[in-house]
Amino acid sequence: MLSCLDFVRDVDLLSITVRMVLAVICGGLIGIEREYKRRPAGFRTHILICLGAAMTTLTSQYLYLNMGMYTDVSRLGAQVIAGVGFIGAGTIIVTKHQRIKGLTTAAGLWTAAIIGLVCGAGYVECAVFATLMVLLAELVLIRFEYRYALKADDVHLYIEYTEANVIEEIVRIIRDRHLNMKELGISRVAGENDAVRYCAIVAVRVSRKQLDEDLVKSINSVENVTAVEEL
Repeated sequence: MLSCLDFVRDVDLLSITVRMVLAVICGGLIGIEREYKRRPAGFRTHILICLGAAMTTLTSQYLYLNMGMYTDVSRLGAQVIAGVGFIGAGTIIVTKHQRIKGLTTAAGLWTAAIIGLVCGAGYVECAVFATLMVLLAELVLIRFEYRYALKADDVHLYIEYTEANVIEEIVRIIRDRHLNMKELGISRVAGENDAVRYCAIVAVRVSRKQLDEDLVKSINSVENVTAVEEL
């Protein structure tokens, strides 16, 4: 550890101030990125969680060193690590497309709480390094994940079209991209003025990037296709 930071590890007014300010800075840096992406837990939420966790560690030290209460100083911190999970769970939602969103925010809140505990303990080097690693994961590695670690999922597409032979072109598009088509259901619906339209539900294993940038766009461009929607 850096000897120039030894004053932070003492329990006095200066070190307590530095620890709490550090918690605000670390939590705020993580929260700014979430705020920029308009996530449920943003700038202020991360600051409050990180600061609260730091106060927990400081309180544990105060009870042990100043009040003479010789109990396990890690008990309060352990409750923070477990309890912040309830807050994180509130940021996780399931979209109408049956996709889970908010896991990164929930993990960030949990990590921010632990960084707060570290700040409260005066372990400045670990707190700063951990904050930088969190920012690296949220700002840089997400691009790597999107570009190179594309996960394939089973996706159900609802497709409407007006001519029966259109489904042959849709199947050809899927096969030309070497995608695994798991299910295909077709129904014929009567409309106004004896007009007929067809509905197909296609289950295909495809990555998010392929779905957004290639497959849906290609199916939409087929003549007589009137709608394409992910279920």
